[in-house]
Amino acid sequence: MEENKKSSRGFASMDPEKQRAIARKGGQSVPDEKRSFSQNPDLAARAGRKGGQSVNPAKRSFSRDHALASEAGRKGGHASHGGGAQKRSAPL
Repeated sequence: MEENKKSSRGFASMDPEKQRAIARKGGQSVPDEKRSFSQNPDLAARAGRKGGQSVNPAKRSFSRDHALASEAGRKGGHASHGGGAQKRSAPL
């Protein structure tokens, strides 16, 4: 096993070309007529707005507190990129 790799299992450890091939298949699996958001950006925008409106304004803390959003993003980045956060293993 290469020195930089931590695991030989899973999508992230695959060859980048193989990852692209798999990802391409996912996009191709949906027929064009079913890809409503890609065909109709207006519909996508309305759906996004509707989702945002379903959240109580008092609970939209990230839109009201930029520092809180930045800190959450930083923590997420550290957790997903090995910035010292302990990773959990999935149950078998």
